[in-house]
Amino acid sequence: MQPFELPDFYMPYPARLNPYLEAARAHTRDWAAQMGFFEPHEGRHIWDETDLERHDYGLLCAYTHPDCDSAELNLITDWYVWVFYFDDHFLELFKKTKDSAGAREYLRRLRDFMPIDSVDMPEPTNPVERGLVDLWPRTVPDMSVDWRRRFAETTAALLEESRWELANITEDRVANPIEYIEMRRKVGGAPWSANLVEHAVHAEVPAELAGTRPLRVLRDTFADAVHLRNDIFSYEREVQNEGENANGILVMERFLGCDTQTAANLVNDTLTSRLQQFENTTLVELPLLFTEYGAGPQEQADVSLYAKGLQDWQSGGHEWHLRSSRYMNKGGQAGVDAPARRLAEMLTPNGLGTSALRLPRIPVRAGSKRVENFLHAPLTEVGSTPLPEIYMPYTLRLNPLLDAARENLITWARRMGMVDPLDSGRNIWSEKDLRDFDFALCAAGLDPDATQEELDLSSHWLTWGTYVDDYYPAVVFPTKNIAVSRVLVRRLLEFMPDDGITTAIPANPLEQGLADLWSRTTLAMNLDQKHEFRATVEKFLEACEWEMVNHNLHRIPDPVDFVEMRRNTFGSDMTQALSRISHGDLVPPQVYRTQTLRNLENTAADYAVMLNDLFSYQKETEFEGEFHNAVRVMQNFFECDRDRAVTIVNDLMTARLQQFERVIAQELPILYEEYELDDATRRTLDQRAAELQDWMAGILNWHIASRRYKEQELIERYRPPSARAFLRPSGLGTRALRPIADRG
Repeated sequence: MQPFELPDFYMPYPARLNPYLEAARAHTRDWAAQMGFFEPHEGRHIWDETDLERHDYGLLCAYTHPDCDSAELNLITDWYVWVFYFDDHFLELFKKTKDSAGAREYLRRLRDFMPIDSVDMPEPTNPVERGLVDLWPRTVPDMSVDWRRRFAETTAALLEESRWELANITEDRVANPIEYIEMRRKVGGAPWSANLVEHAVHAEVPAELAGTRPLRVLRDTFADAVHLRNDIFSYEREVQNEGENANGILVMERFLGCDTQTAANLVNDTLTSRLQQFENTTLVELPLLFTEYGAGPQEQADVSLYAKGLQDWQSGGHEWHLRSSRYMNKGGQAGVDAPARRLAEMLTPNGLGTSALRLPRIPVRAGSKRVENFLHAPLTEVGSTPLPEIYMPYTLRLNPLLDAARENLITWARRMGMVDPLDSGRNIWSEKDLRDFDFALCAAGLDPDATQEELDLSSHWLTWGTYVDDYYPAVVFPTKNIAVSRVLVRRLLEFMPDDGITTAIPANPLEQGLADLWSRTTLAMNLDQKHEFRATVEKFLEACEWEMVNHNLHRIPDPVDFVEMRRNTFGSDMTQALSRISHGDLVPPQVYRTQTLRNLENTAADYAVMLNDLFSYQKETEFEGEFHNAVRVMQNFFECDRDRAVTIVNDLMTARLQQFERVIAQELPILYEEYELDDATRRTLDQRAAELQDWMAGILNWHIASRRYKEQELIERYRPPSARAFLRPSGLGTRALRPIADRG
């Protein structure tokens, strides 16, 4: 008996089947035998020919790549046979034996079989290595160095992050939902699949566009949907039969304390949400991206073919899951009757540019949920938010130079014009507002050991970032014109020159403040450090444009997209870049790029982001008409009331902080040993962890002490006595004045 009934899936595009299916099946059967996949390895049975026939990876690839020729389909199918064989090989040799040391050496060797600039490789010692020796030279010569590098990175991530799964099995630990989504992208391999889509459709994503938000979101939403769908179909095999615990349904069961059917339905809701985010990005963000970068016809065609290829993969992968014996699929054909599907295929236009016109088969719930994202009521009266017990294991320390920093901040803000009226006559802030917000208190908790100069600089960055956050809704959002924001950002970039000299003349407090801060902050930086820091400021500003697009559409964002973009609107990359730069060259760059260090910083950032959203919920929802708030997003997704959403947000931030503690206790020591770091480097990273502990404790203290979120102060600030009786705030002129260190 199945552990749950398969939910009603959202799959708006019919699957199509490649005509070269039988040739691919025959080819890959012979290829797998040549690679030794059917032979026992180290005394363990991995596969035999029956396993390959039952799983039918030829059918998977024929469904997911319906338009490629026979040779390309053979190559793609061999890759998928290889990656599924690796998954089962790793399971037998290392997951079941819990051999972490052997897994580390096994995965380290595989990197040597993916050279970027050549095809020279060591002698293979097992079927997985033998498969790479054959596949790599057949694949990379036709692709650019940029694609090769991306493909090698996603392949390595797919392989090496299997250690994360192994560690969780060893500890009997189930990940929290945010961690799971992030790590599943690596372990599950869908970013790797996305790279192969480029190869299959003969259309590389242009290098200058590959790192932009729209292309990143296309890849990530594709990955999340692929993995969550697989989690639903594979729950019985993985969780009940194999003892795996990297499964989204299990994550939901443990985190929410719900039954398996409820968890499966919620995972399906998340899957639907990610598919709809993919569609929104394709239809709304790609055209804006093409305009911004001046993409030519060929570049636009390549990106469109890539997006269509990802779309084909989704529908084809779903169809394969319904048929493969590898998965639980009883009842999966419900609602997918053949005559209706054939009719949809007959009515489906083909060719470049027509994929968005395909007739959707949309479950009622999925359609209503999409509408609800756009029909929420702004300026809802919610009252004071009852705060839960907030987990904070670290002790607050305050910088003794706080009082001087407070006065220095007021002086600086006056000099920058931040408390003066704009040309329109409108004030963004009054001096009373600035004193009520008390950003110096926040900075004093974030860096309790700073000198006066360092504390002032931190306070001023917090103030400037908050001013940006309030300037956008007051000045930019009402225009409903994304070009206005683009001009604003381009102007601000002029005040962050590499050589410290700019000919631009500041025209407003935003520009005046950034010009001053840039010159003070980058005085001792080298060129690479300036580039790194400038990129983080630019990312922060671009996140404001993301909010503007959502406001124009009146769209509550997808929960996963919200969490990830919230780090950018939060400004965490700026804080982290400054910290890395302050540590000089003591820590090798490759160490900062490890998942361990990303986990350390992202968990702290997510805790602070959600903490801010708990305190600012009334301010944003009732007084500003703002919906970029974790509580509001959870209300919308879970269809629950405020108090239930507050509990969910608090549980998420607690889980992230507990993961932060685990990184320090368990992951950092392993990192130190693996990279053979010296004592000075270890002390630097220990110091970084301690800085983040101060950072979170200081942010919590600031939220409690600041007068920004008290109901009486909100009434006085947003509803002046002359207007309280008959006016409501417009929602366009104000927004949460979140400082960079704790805003969202």
